[in-house]
Amino acid sequence: MHIDSPKGSIDPRAGSEFGMLAARSVASYELELFQYRNIEARLREALAQHKALLDQKDAFLQQQALLSREADHRLMNDLQMIVSLLSLQSRGSGNSETAGQLKVAADRVGMIVRLHQRLHSHDGAQTIAFKQYLKELCLDFSVMTSAGGKVDVIFDTEDNVELPAAVGIPLGFVVNELLTNAAKHGMNRITVKFEAGTGGGYELSVSNDGAPLPENFDPMAGRGLGMKIIRSFVDRIGGRLRFGCGDGNRGARFTVMFS
Repeated sequence: MHIDSPKGSIDPRAGSEFGMLAARSVASYELELFQYRNIEARLREALAQHKALLDQKDAFLQQQALLSREADHRLMNDLQMIVSLLSLQSRGSGNSETAGQLKVAADRVGMIVRLHQRLHSHDGAQTIAFKQYLKELCLDFSVMTSAGGKVDVIFDTEDNVELPAAVGIPLGFVVNELLTNAAKHGMNRITVKFEAGTGGGYELSVSNDGAPLPENFDPMAGRGLGMKIIRSFVDRIGGRLRFGCGDGNRGARFTVMFS
């Protein structure tokens, strides 16, 4: 005969099922907690390894920066020593032609020193205030060539323009070579002009008042080092090089067009 459980009493079978569910829940929780702690430990280990690698990278970069500054310092000292030696040899040479060539070489190396110093003043910069940068380059060149008393650099540009350093710095090398070329083939006046281009972008030109360019002149076919440097840097910034006569159909003008 089956006897019903008293009203309000707990069925032993229900209690047993509840206990099993509770035990399974506790076991599942303990397993998840173990897995979480295991993951946490592995994350801490990975973060520690990552931090150690970053510290090593920072130390390596600092060492590289130090070595780079040391190399630059030695390079500047060596170049300045070369300038001094060339100048001494120029003054001590009994041959006027040789003395002149040594003086030109000394001036060119000296300009490289100034350019190097000027470029390093923009280390880490993303953009360059190009008007001031160009003005300083022209001033450096004027000071360098003032001993000859024959070069007058006329600086003509619009309002200041912020150019990316990746464009402005190569243009500095181009200007240096164009100024050197203009001084070599001109008389006593060089004009440097920077302005917005008619079809967009910008135009940078250097012109002199010397003899006009010879017929069929092609700078792309030139073998001179200066023209190779100019072409290389113009290509680097994705620009175009145009050439022709200067103002009043006199001298020569080289124009770099870029966007």
